[in-house]
Amino acid sequence: MSTHNHIDYVEMLATDLEAMKTFYGKAFGWTFIDYGTDYVSFIGAGLEGGFNPTPNRPPRGGAMVILYSDDLDASEQAIRDAGGEILERISFPGGSRFGFIDPSGSELAVWTKD
Repeated sequence: MSTHNHIDYVEMLATDLEAMKTFYGKAFGWTFIDYGTDYVSFIGAGLEGGFNPTPNRPPRGGAMVILYSDDLDASEQAIRDAGGEILERISFPGGSRFGFIDPSGSELAVWTKD
């Protein structure tokens, strides 16, 4: 159910829809609905969203999508096993996080509470 002025949907650029489905399915257990050959929605991410095809790698440095994990080490290993590139892990008051690069070149992060 949509709520006025709340983020309702996240759309991520994808250079290869199949590679994105494989990566996010393997790393996080997401499932997908294909809408023809040009759009894929994802399910199980905590917020509805989709992959929008693009011929070019997305630019880095825009808005950051950050996932939550109960076990940061296990999430990092799952991303490595799925073929993601792990970036620096940082700690901050109350938690820690690391960034990663997905198959289309988008940078996301995963965090956990201390």
